[in-house]
Order: sequence, then C-alpha cells, then structure tokens
Amino acid sequence: MLDMTPNRPDLPPEIARRRTFAIISHPDAGKTTLTEKFLLYGGAIQMAGQVRAKGEARRTRSDFMQMEKDRGISVSASAMSFDFSGFRFNLVDTPGHSDFSEDTYRTLTAVDAAVMVIDGAKGVESQTRKLFEVCRLRDLPILTFCNKMDRESRETFDIIDEIQENLAIDVTPASWPIGKGRDFIGCYDMLNDRLELMDRADRNKVAESIKINGLDDPALAAHVPADLIGQLREEVEMARELLPALNPQSVLEGHMTPIWFGSAINSFGVKELMDGIGTYGPEPQPQSAEPRQIAPEETNVTGFVFKVQANMDPKHRDRVAFVRLASGHFRRGMKLTHVRSKKPMTVSAPVLFLASDRELAEEAWAGDIIGIPNHGQLRIGDTLTEGESLRVTGIPSFAPELLQSCRAGDPMKAKHLEKALMQFAEEGAAKVFKPSFGSGFIVGVVGALQFEVLGSRIELEYGLPVRFEPSQFTSARWVAGPRDKVDAFADANKSHIAHDHDGDIVYLTRLQWDIDRIERDHPDVTLQATKEMMA
Repeated sequence: MLDMTPNRPDLPPEIARRRTFAIISHPDAGKTTLTEKFLLYGGAIQMAGQVRAKGEARRTRSDFMQMEKDRGISVSASAMSFDFSGFRFNLVDTPGHSDFSEDTYRTLTAVDAAVMVIDGAKGVESQTRKLFEVCRLRDLPILTFCNKMDRESRETFDIIDEIQENLAIDVTPASWPIGKGRDFIGCYDMLNDRLELMDRADRNKVAESIKINGLDDPALAAHVPADLIGQLREEVEMARELLPALNPQSVLEGHMTPIWFGSAINSFGVKELMDGIGTYGPEPQPQSAEPRQIAPEETNVTGFVFKVQANMDPKHRDRVAFVRLASGHFRRGMKLTHVRSKKPMTVSAPVLFLASDRELAEEAWAGDIIGIPNHGQLRIGDTLTEGESLRVTGIPSFAPELLQSCRAGDPMKAKHLEKALMQFAEEGAAKVFKPSFGSGFIVGVVGALQFEVLGSRIELEYGLPVRFEPSQFTSARWVAGPRDKVDAFADANKSHIAHDHDGDIVYLTRLQWDIDRIERDHPDVTLQATKEMMA
C-alpha cells in the first residue's frame, strides 16, 4: 500500500468502483460466516452455508478443500468477486489459523484494505494482533466488524478501549449495539441516524431498518424497550463526547478504523458493513515495483501472482495462479509477457472466482483478481506485463519454523513424491529442501497443522501415502553473499547445505549456536530468515 496522494488523477469509473479487500481475524471469530453473508447480499449465492454443516446440509461455499469441509476451518485463501450496490467487491478470505499465516501475509500484498473481525466476547486475540501488525506494515486501511453480539459479549466501551490500546489505532463507532446477549435487539446506525432491528427468526433475511430523527424521536419507544432506550441515549452521548468522529481521510491512511456491531450468523450488521466498505474503503491503489511504481489508471495491463493453488479440481491436474491486476483493462486472449522468463503468454482461459465455482473472465480491470490456469509456468511473485520489464516487490517468503523429513510409503514412488512436493513448494504451501547429502526431502512449514494438510493432500491428489519423520534440523536460513564466498561456505558445511525448489542455497541449522558460529567464522556470508519471492 502506497501513498494515497490526493492529487492523483481520477480513476476510470470501472476501476474506481472496485473494492479489493481481505478479511482477517482469529480462528472462530466468524470470518467464513461473514464471507458467506457477503456473497448472500451480493446475490452470488441463494442460501448461506453454515460452517458447522451437518451431514448433507450445505457446506460453506468458500471452503473447497476436503480438510476444510471436515474440520470447519479455512486453510487456503480463496478469492471471490461479486457486485453490490454499484460497487464491484473482490473479497479474499484468508486462513485464520495461525499455522497458515504466511499464506495470509502474501494475500495482504494483493488487497487495498482489510476487514478485521472481532468476537464480541473475546475481543482482540493473538492472531488478530499478528495480522493487524502486517496491515500496519503496509498502512492498509482497516474496517472493523464486532461479531457475535447476540451472544454474551463484553461492554461496548471495553471492546473499543481494547482495540485502541492493543492495536494503537483510533476507533470510531459507525453503529452502536442496543442490548447484548439475549437482550440484543439491533443497532443504532450513527452515520445515517437509523434504527437497525434484528430478526432472530430467519437468519437469511435482511434486517429491518427504520429511519428515526435522532435519539429523542418518540418513534424509538415503539421499537426499543424503555430500559434499553435510556442506556442507548447515555452510551451514544458518551461515545460522541469521548471518541473521535469519523474522518474518511484518516481511515484511508490507516490511522482510524470505523467499527460496526452485529451478528454474521443472523445476517445482522452485514449490509451496513458492506455499505461502509463501498463508502470508506479505498479505490485500487498504486503498486510498488522495480524500477517504478505501477498506477492503476495506466492503460497497459500489469498484474502479479500472489497465490498458486494446485488441484482445485481434483479430476484435472490443474494449477491456478491467482493474479491481482495492478493496472489497465484486461481482455481474454491478451498476450502478456511473463517477466521472469521473458516469454510471451496468451491468457486464453482466465477465470473469475465465485467461491468454488468459476466462470470464464471475458474482461477484468485494475483491482480485480483473476485466476490463470497453467502447468507450472507461473509462480508466486511473478509479474505479467504488456512488454515492459517491471517486477512487483514486497511479496515475502519466510523461513519455516518446523522441519521434518518426508518419505514415500512406497520407495518405488520417490519420483512421484518429488513432483508432488515441488508442486506444493511452488504453491507456497510448504518449503521443500533437497539436502546435498542423503536421500529424501526435508519439508519446512510455519505450523504443525500444515504437515497434516500436506499429507492428506498428497494422498488425495496424488494417491501417494507419505510419512513425515522428525529431522535433526530445527530451522533453515537462505545464504546470501558474494558468489565465491557462498561456494566456499557451502563446501565447508556440506552436511548442513540443501537447495530449495528455486535452486537457492539453504543452510539447515540444529541450534542457534550454528547461526552464531557462521556469523563469526564467515563474516562475508549472511543467513536470511526471509527471502523475497523473485519474479
């Protein structure tokens, strides 16, 4: 995310109406449910699935992996596009589980804003804090949705204080809850002076909205119990005195977050949040790149790959590269230059995503996310342009925190295993290292659950049972420095050296002592915990 300079030219109307954002939260705060309701309001699906689907009941539309459906968690970021009240929303649902934070981090490089979902009872949780820090690094504008207000939740002021203290951001209420838990009946919309009432009977019904004339309007008494009216007036007055007023520029700069209250499962507060994203969310922003920044209004098309998903359709060995368009008006059949290989590429079957359904994209504009099916040419970090040699920057790859050896259950299938692992490495699902000595592969991940996901995917998608075994190594670092020094270093430390799927040299360590020793004995060589995805 770069400067939101006010003197930039007006964007073409098609680009200006795009809102590309991610949803971030701690696991279980209701993120996938909120995504479902967005699709419901956008007219993309007729009926929202519940995450805790039973038997043949509807599965959530945005979780397509078998494991996601079994466990009720999202472990891969999925992208969805739909129209809502004149805007084109491109929504990226990210995995909330901390074991998949790298996927989430990369996803945040492809969006212009984030919607932070907070559980009304639990407030700001650890994973929310981590993801928020990533948004802060990129100055992403953040809109907040406080979910589960229909269950026992904390005092509204406590929730707002906690966000302000923990995340060091100004909070301004866009709506104010009336009652909480069982007594929760709806919200007072502070921006439009409306009363929003919740219908508990039908979860898929749009909440009722009543226009009132300030909190002294006698019509209030017809809809809100007397004891809650007094409390509402008092709290709203205090909020207006103590909390800052909504400043759209501050929101765009990432210094202020408006907060909406609601209950995603009851479809309550979702429409107001979506209106807020349209009104206060940013238009597509310039993208940082080498040797120059890319502006969305440029006529030439540029885009970059921020995610690769293999085998989305298990019947076909397909790989889809998720591409965020940074500029221009893309049309199906265009020839684009793949900057890393310098080869032209005809994009003949680009797709737009609607959860697990996809449709052919005849055209797309800056801000949109399209999928390009390919056979391994496109990798995370790749840039596509209309000929100019540009490289989008800032897409990171992190050193794994857990390492295990991986072997095929059938020794005769070692070659198949190599192919499967390389595919997952290019997808960004894991780091795969081939040690200089010995056979087999060492697989590195950020969280233990990723080993389970990998094992189940290799078995399901390749019919290969595999086993993961403890490795003698505990971490990996990329080796950087002058070529001759790196070669000499690799020769002197053969038993610790491996290569990643890009062929880059990696130093596998057992203890922190190994890293300290290298810094002392090889001052010309640096060990890096992150590597930029080179395009």
